[in-house]
Amino acid sequence: MEIDFEKTNGLVPAIVQDAVTKNVLMLGYMNQEAYDKTVETKRVTFWSRSRNRLWTKGETSGHFLHLVSIQNDCDNDTLLVKVHPEGPTCHTGTDTCWGEENQLNPILFLSELQDFIDKRHEEMPEDSYTTSLFRKGVNKMAQKVGEEAVETIIEATNGTNEKLIYESSDMLYHLIVLLTSKGLRIEDIARELAQRHNPDWDKARRIAKAKGKKD
Repeated sequence: MEIDFEKTNGLVPAIVQDAVTKNVLMLGYMNQEAYDKTVETKRVTFWSRSRNRLWTKGETSGHFLHLVSIQNDCDNDTLLVKVHPEGPTCHTGTDTCWGEENQLNPILFLSELQDFIDKRHEEMPEDSYTTSLFRKGVNKMAQKVGEEAVETIIEATNGTNEKLIYESSDMLYHLIVLLTSKGLRIEDIARELAQRHNPDWDKARRIAKAKGKKD
């Protein structure tokens, strides 16, 4: 990776992002030596402008930033450093240097689950429940979604919230499996919902239908 340290007098900004939550944790600066040490030790190291020396985040507090990856921007002068943080990042004790909580948005797990199911579909390992669903074919998978939907309805009308969440999770999981078998992903559903959320969605649909009739 070619980094243009000379453009900014030997230092480049390094934006630190949690690799899991995707939240931005802090901004630091790296010179060539700091970058090399980060890559070598897998612990994020900066050049401290106030101390005028290398500074490994966590060397005093123990709150290290464990390196996952480093990306360069289009101008080769700004780094995106993805990490697994060990404890709070800011010296004030907060999760981020902006005082925000570094919490995972649970909705992001759906993409992770989708990736997992995609891998199952590609590899089809033995002794996997997901593999067994794929082997049963689309009709059986669709039937399973229907069965889980019925269970969800039952819990919604006569059950508890805890059981409703449980059955809804089953339904969503089997729906993702079904989508995967058709070459689709859960993000395709999210895109459709996002389009419907657009105030002009109905108008756009009417225009599209009108054009279809004329053609």
